[in-house]
Amino acid sequence: MRLPIYLDYAATTPVDPRIAALLGRHLTLEGIFGNPSSTTHVFGRQAAQAIETARRQVADLLNADPREIIWTSGATEANNLALAGVMRAQARRGRHLITSKTEHKAVLDVCQRLGQNGCTVTYLDPNPDSRISLERLAGALRPDTVLVSLMHVNNETGVIHDLAAIGALAREHGVLFHVDAAQSAGKLPIDLQKLPVDLLSLSAHKLYGPKGIGALYVRQRPVRVRLEPLLYGGGQERGLRAGTLPTHQIVAMGEALRIAGEEMDAEQARVRFLRDRLWQAFAALEAVELNGHPQDNVAGIFNVSFMGVAAEAVLAALPEIAVSTGSACTSATNELSHVLRAMGVDRLRARAAIRFSLGRFTTVEEVDYTASAVIKAVNRLRELSPLWENQRTS
Repeated sequence: MRLPIYLDYAATTPVDPRIAALLGRHLTLEGIFGNPSSTTHVFGRQAAQAIETARRQVADLLNADPREIIWTSGATEANNLALAGVMRAQARRGRHLITSKTEHKAVLDVCQRLGQNGCTVTYLDPNPDSRISLERLAGALRPDTVLVSLMHVNNETGVIHDLAAIGALAREHGVLFHVDAAQSAGKLPIDLQKLPVDLLSLSAHKLYGPKGIGALYVRQRPVRVRLEPLLYGGGQERGLRAGTLPTHQIVAMGEALRIAGEEMDAEQARVRFLRDRLWQAFAALEAVELNGHPQDNVAGIFNVSFMGVAAEAVLAALPEIAVSTGSACTSATNELSHVLRAMGVDRLRARAAIRFSLGRFTTVEEVDYTASAVIKAVNRLRELSPLWENQRTS
């Protein structure tokens, strides 16, 4: 077994060696490196063809039309384009959108900015298990509601939202539905011929592809979703996203999603086995709490509070194991998780929470080592903690 151990797959994944080799073949003179907009020569035409092959690979994973896939620099840009693009394009129809307090900052920060620029945003409270209830969403819908934006899988708790039910409710009221699928694509089946989803954001680096590339699905049928672009200058991607397309990154993303779709069932079953093995070891400890729904969750992510000790102390005691206290985008601030706070988790439990996320290259040996090391660290820290003694005697 190799140390250190990486169990922070929800933050980013290592590039699959098959994808890394493909990247290299689209960078040099001997490979396919041309500008895909340079259609007057073979180098550009080869690049354009490679990009369209990747577009089809992404569409195939989602059972979508390749013409509905727009390349972006990642899920953050895709979320920005979806939310800001829709609200600008639909301004005459309404200025109200709905999201939840447990969304990723890549959605919440866009909503905050839209709220500062004339839009009204409703932030839904989650249930204690971090799911969003249909009743709460239905109660928030208004005649001027244009868009609902809710993630498929929560990046901190791993909880899965019911896209079919949420999308059906939105469509019944003539409201567009955007989904941040950064944590679910390639891990859960997504069939956009059946799901009433209008926009969906993707990121390659959550699926063993490179950082800096993502995509936005924009429905064209039965009704075409209208967007205003964020970037101008070149007219690429049907005028929705200007800029020279990074052939190497796009080809890598297409292949990463193709592999994920092909290997999804077997890989997720293996990851689920490892997750359950780790959780069962932790559950044997006293005063351990699972944050999130016990059944409706993605295989690779779970969030645990070891009561009586601070998560930062556990992480400091285990420098050889890479885990996190929440989203990578907020971990540097040392703030309590906004997701756990929205769920109603008390301050002590939130301060004790650690996110474990497993993936393609996680092994049984790594899981067993982590279980043993974490349990030893928690027991030792509890022995030193007056807080733990107070909790046990209260």
